[in-house]
Amino acid sequence: MAYDTYKLLRVVHAGALVTAVVDAPPINVITMELFQELTALAIELEADPDALVFVLKSADPDFFLAHFDVSLLIAMADAPSAPSGDVNTYHEMCARFQRMDKVTIAQIEGRVGGGGAELSMSFDMRFGVIGKTVINQMEVPIGILPGGTGTQRLPRLVGRARAIEIILGAGDLDAETAEKWGWLNRALPADVIDAHVMALAQRIASFPPEAVQLAKRSIEAAALPLDEGCRIESDLFQTLLFSDTAREKMRSFMARGGQTREAELRVAELSAEVARGT
Repeated sequence: MAYDTYKLLRVVHAGALVTAVVDAPPINVITMELFQELTALAIELEADPDALVFVLKSADPDFFLAHFDVSLLIAMADAPSAPSGDVNTYHEMCARFQRMDKVTIAQIEGRVGGGGAELSMSFDMRFGVIGKTVINQMEVPIGILPGGTGTQRLPRLVGRARAIEIILGAGDLDAETAEKWGWLNRALPADVIDAHVMALAQRIASFPPEAVQLAKRSIEAAALPLDEGCRIESDLFQTLLFSDTAREKMRSFMARGGQTREAELRVAELSAEVARGT
C-alpha cells in the first residue's frame, strides 16, 4: 500500500507496522477533510495484507483530536432533514477500525474530546500521559449528545454510571482516573509513552499474523452470549492449532526449553524469541 495520498496525516509503513501522525493545525479539529482522510486510511489499512498493527499519534503535544467540527454540525442543523435511522458514516469509520484484522492503538499525549474520543474508543488500545492526557465529551452542554458511537461505546468501556458522569457532567477526565476506569490501558510518563507503545506495537507485529488476527476476532466474540463466544473461540483455536505455523512455533517453543522451570520464568521473552525465530 502506498499511503501517500494524505495531507493531514503523515503515514509511515514499516513492515507489519503502520504509524499515522495527525497534523491538522491549530488543534486537530476533525474537519470534513480530516474525517475523509481518516475514513480513507481505515479503508486502505483494512485492505493492506501486510499491515498487522496500526498506531495513531498526533504532531501536536497538546491535542490528539479535539472534537468534530462544530461549524459543520451547525450547517447540518440549519439544513435539517428527517432522521433516517441509518448507521451514519462516522459510525462506519469507527466500526472499521474496531473490526479490521489489525491491532489498533491510539497514543493520546494531549487532549481528546467529542468525536476524537469516540474514534479513540473504537481502537483496540489507548495509552495516555500522566498529567497531560485529558478526555472530554463536550456535547451535552452545547445541546447535543455524543453521536459518533460514544453513548454506546463508553458504557461498555467504563460502566453505565461512569459513562453518565463523563457524558452528562461533561467535565475533564484526567489520565490517572481514565486509567483506573478502564478508558486508558495505561497512563505513562511523557518520556516513556512513545517507547512503550512502539515496543508493544513492534512486539505484536513480530507475532504470527494469523494468530494475532484470529485472537482479535475471538476477543470480539466476547460481546456475544458466553456459549456462542466459546463456540467461536473453539473454532478459531482449532483453525490455528492445525496450521503449519503453529506446529513449527510450538516445536520451537519446546526445543528452546519450554515447560522447564528456567525457561518458564522468562516465558514472555521466550515466546517472543519463538515468534521472531531468533
